[in-house]
Amino acid sequence: MRGVLGLGPAVLAAGLLLSSGGAIAASAEKGKAAFIQHGCWQCHGTEGQGGQAGARLAPEPMPLETFTAFVRTSNRTMPPYPEAVLSNEDLADIHAYLQAIPKRADYKDIPLLNQ
Repeated sequence: MRGVLGLGPAVLAAGLLLSSGGAIAASAEKGKAAFIQHGCWQCHGTEGQGGQAGARLAPEPMPLETFTAFVRTSNRTMPPYPEAVLSNEDLADIHAYLQAIPKRADYKDIPLLNQ
């Protein structure tokens, strides 16, 4: 959650979803809210880091088109989410949120851990 607070305007505006209705500008801020509201965090962790029930989604999520197709047609442990439940805009926003989560530092880059 804390990683989104330092997002720059370019990252917040990033992410376009091409759908039959045209392009949708994605918002990481709205995506974070949708990620929480729709319970994605329960399996995928609050920052998309993954957990026992869900795969890691961040900081490098799959391409938006692949992400959307998987969410819509999943038949594995995750139930599918039709457009009536999660709109294309919601999915684009969630994807933007996952893209905006900064990659964690490698332990080799943390001096205290290398003493």
